[in-house]
Amino acid sequence: MTSKTRKPPIDPVRWTPPPVDPLPDFPAAELTVVPVGGDAPEDVVVDADGHIWAGLIDGKIVRIAPDGGEVVVVAQIDGRPLGMHVARDGRILVCSSPGGLLALDPATGAVETLVAEVDGRKLMFCSNVTELADGTIYFTESTSAFTYEHFLGPIFEARNRGSVFRRDPDGTVLTVAAGLYFANGITPTADGSALVFAETQARRLSKYWLTGDKAGTVTALAVNLPGSPDNLSTGADGRIWCAMVTAINPVAELLPRTLPAIRKLLWRLPDRLQPKIKPVVWAVAFDPDTGNPVAGVRTEHPSFGLVTGLVEADGKLWMGSIGGPAVAYVDLAATALR
Repeated sequence: MTSKTRKPPIDPVRWTPPPVDPLPDFPAAELTVVPVGGDAPEDVVVDADGHIWAGLIDGKIVRIAPDGGEVVVVAQIDGRPLGMHVARDGRILVCSSPGGLLALDPATGAVETLVAEVDGRKLMFCSNVTELADGTIYFTESTSAFTYEHFLGPIFEARNRGSVFRRDPDGTVLTVAAGLYFANGITPTADGSALVFAETQARRLSKYWLTGDKAGTVTALAVNLPGSPDNLSTGADGRIWCAMVTAINPVAELLPRTLPAIRKLLWRLPDRLQPKIKPVVWAVAFDPDTGNPVAGVRTEHPSFGLVTGLVEADGKLWMGSIGGPAVAYVDLAATALR
């Protein structure tokens, strides 16, 4: 994307990215692309009626028919809608950058702000959200220093400014995990014992435990990923689906190792001169206990790539993207490892 405002300054530090462990070869399933009438539908969620919801880069939030045949604009927000979740009461929880955590009434299009500030400061990059059965909401903030408009800022900085927050039903907001490298997707395990969250820059999935002896602690689930994990969702069989927005980029891997002064100079370059992300259609499902990959898809398509969100619905794996004006789906059965 192209910045509309002047870039804020960065305060980079040296950081060594994790090593890279390979993943299996995933099938190249046939893709059906569904235009949405706007650009970059970053996340996709499914409601009780089977409709798919997505947020576009211009602030529109759209509802897509289960067969992909009709796209309706339901609301318009001021910020950039990112991660989404269908709440218990049917409202659509929406992370907005800037703007914070919102709730959208799907019947009227009315939008309510649930969380705009944490610890006396405005939420900058609310990234993804989920709600538990008791009404407790957990959401991530990728960085406290930048909004989505300058999403490369935290990558250049290599500072761990991301967090996971909890909003209790009474509105109280607490920090449950801090010091994260671009916190992103978040989803509960099927048994409710933990939340799985992604760190895009650290290339890992972790579990924040909700029950048992480990409650309140964080443990690793899948590490040293060969790509950048984005939004997450829980499949019907408990698998944890992970959108892999891009494979590792040698330039991006080298960047945090360079002198901070060099990165400050590179950051000032126009966006068109910054390293480009190579589009790929890539999604991986992980076992929620072992972290082993159990399904996935990896392919290329001329009009779709850069997968950033995904959800199972009616035998399909729907995917959102920051790479174009469409969502897409594959046959869920075609994602099985062979």
